[in-house]
Amino acid sequence: MNEHRETADLVLVGGGLANGLIAWRLAQLRPDLRVLVLEAGEAIGGNHTWSYHEHDLTPAEHAWTQPFVAHRWPTNEVHFPDRYRHLSTGYLSISSDLFRDHVTRTLADRIRTGVRVEEVGARHVVLSGGERIEAGAVIDGRGHRPSPHLTLGFQKFLGQEIEFEAPHGVERPVIMDATVPQADGYRFVYLLPMTPTRLLVEDTYYADGEALDRDEIRRNIDLYRKAKGWPAGRVVREEDGVLPIALAGDIEAFWSEKNGIAASGLNAALFHPTTGYSLPDAVHLADLVAGLPEHSAEALFAATRRHSCEAWKQRRFFRMLNRFLYLAGDPLKRYVILQHFYRLPEPVVSRFYAAKLAASDKVRILTGKPPVGVISALKVISPNSVEGAVA
Repeated sequence: MNEHRETADLVLVGGGLANGLIAWRLAQLRPDLRVLVLEAGEAIGGNHTWSYHEHDLTPAEHAWTQPFVAHRWPTNEVHFPDRYRHLSTGYLSISSDLFRDHVTRTLADRIRTGVRVEEVGARHVVLSGGERIEAGAVIDGRGHRPSPHLTLGFQKFLGQEIEFEAPHGVERPVIMDATVPQADGYRFVYLLPMTPTRLLVEDTYYADGEALDRDEIRRNIDLYRKAKGWPAGRVVREEDGVLPIALAGDIEAFWSEKNGIAASGLNAALFHPTTGYSLPDAVHLADLVAGLPEHSAEALFAATRRHSCEAWKQRRFFRMLNRFLYLAGDPLKRYVILQHFYRLPEPVVSRFYAAKLAASDKVRILTGKPPVGVISALKVISPNSVEGAVA
């Protein structure tokens, strides 16, 4: 074994969104720290489009993330069988290409790609082949991994970025088009107009299982394209993923499994419980980590654990809503719950996406004609349900 070949103040295991933003923010605020990013793939950032709503970030967070923004739209819309909404909230997207370019230029030789990590400790990492890297602290950001302490549903998708031979006519992001035939739970199509002739088309499912039939989804996208009457086009990029949707869990027990190792991103259960969006939480965590007065293993574990646990507990209401969605009715009628939600005023919708609901917002969400039966609803919020009564 190759002992002590390299040392660092902080090793970030995984070069995805959360750790990339932490590394970038530390380079801005703590350039004195030697940060090392370890990525198993050929490059950091993967193959993703990360999107978020304007009010998900503070003005200061918007300012420092601005270099990563590939697209920005002033409005967005949703389509349901019995409801259409044109929302005046801004919407933004970050591409993995732009993210990778900026982070790589800033971090340079502090990024190592194509490395396989065999062992992670609070103050060391061992690579395949035996190389051992000593560190003042380690943050594990290698993405979502199943835990017996979290009960999850799944949001799975496959998206194609298509370059059309003529303008496609989509003027603004369509966050959800649920007018499509329902299948495998709640199905909708998500559209991002990159240019007048380039469009990201994602076929998305709020499903009970993780299985992703890529060929079937590709066929569904082609059927959707034809139904829209769009011109012929060429697929220039494809991405897919399976995101966790939180139903219930014991966050303290979840963190007890980590043996004192700090975590980030999905590995820290930091994602919007209902939408699966992870970028806002990644930005919040990067600011938190960069602003810490101390970056020891103990301080980072305590800070990331506390931040994750506080966010989880504050979002209990969202997990109750998710149980409505997944457990209280016919899976092919899940769209009715989302359709019912979008009757609400825009400020409530914005605070929902930002995971910053006021008590009055929660009351408004639960009032009106219920989209699920009373008995079914009581089962998922009762003290005997998977997480207990709503707080």
